[in-house]
Amino acid sequence: MIGGDRTILLVDDHAVVREGYRAVLQKQPGLRVVAEAGNGAEAYKLFKATRPDLVIMDLTMPGVSGIEGIRHIREWDRDARILVFTMHQNAAFALQAIRAGARGYVTKMSPPETLLRAVAEVLGGHIALSPDIDHELALNRLAEEANAADILSAREFEVLALLLAERSTDEIAGLLNLSPKTVANLHSLIKSKLGVDSDIELVRLALRQGLMELKAG
Repeated sequence: MIGGDRTILLVDDHAVVREGYRAVLQKQPGLRVVAEAGNGAEAYKLFKATRPDLVIMDLTMPGVSGIEGIRHIREWDRDARILVFTMHQNAAFALQAIRAGARGYVTKMSPPETLLRAVAEVLGGHIALSPDIDHELALNRLAEEANAADILSAREFEVLALLLAERSTDEIAGLLNLSPKTVANLHSLIKSKLGVDSDIELVRLALRQGLMELKAG
């Protein structure tokens, strides 16, 4: 399926999940998992150390999230090939991952064959989406209400996730290496862009758009 020996960095905060998918990947001729990470910060360090051909990354992890991990890696290497493999079956997550620099998005509800096909497509320089998320993106384009993922930048989307997780301004500043003033400004900008006047309205919008999954991240 894939020519040559292609190396993979596998990123997921559950060791048992990594073990299972490592076994699936390494059964394929020419694929080799050379490193594993449990969060975005570890992924960034290991990417620089191993320079894999492909990163397969979850989104919801402790510490540095997958979205932020994707952005850090792509800032360091603009040619990095990253495939998101996650439980989140939501167009907003896919849009933000691709906006951050991912080249593919596959949900964990997909059969192994879908993941392997996406690996081949991303390694071949193409964009890969699992059928379920492709369907969600199509529905998202038809929605009358503007989706937060279409309006917000990747950084604003991260701040929104932390706001929905009830993190304080100081906590968000520490997690994202921003000043509290910058976080406060982003908080106001998010509400302005989404056309809401209060945090209660922000939560209601998140509920309508299926974004409360962000709280788990």
